Amino acid sequence: MNKRKFQCEFPVRSSRGVLYSAVSTPSGLAGWFCDDVNIRNNRHEFAWSESTSVAHLLASKRDEFVRFQWEEEQDGDTFFEFRIKVDALTGDTTLVITDFAHPEDHEDERELWEAQVEKLRQVLGA
Repeated sequence: MNKRKFQCEFPVRSSRGVLYSAVSTPSGLAGWFCDDVNIRNNRHEFAWSESTSVAHLLASKRDEFVRFQWEEEQDGDTFFEFRIKVDALTGDTTLVITDFAHPEDHEDERELWEAQVEKLRQVLGA
């Protein structure tokens, strides 16, 4: 069965610029998403304690979003994206994460993102 898109939304007490830095720069990503990031051109090598994965930067817009695609999934339409939304009335900032997984794995993937975003909130003091 093919992977299907899902989204998670997380309120984050942070400015748009600070949050964008946390989801788009090597030092920002290494603070919550992985242990280390090395970038060469649009190729991002994400390192965790026992593994590494490579993703390519597909698109980004400063203070709005960043979209990656895992190298091993380049032949498909899958990606993962961090999008920043700010409510025009309240000024509340929300991080919207779009990812792809097999339907039976959606709940596990959501829980993983929740844990990762909790680390992000701690790093941001949010």
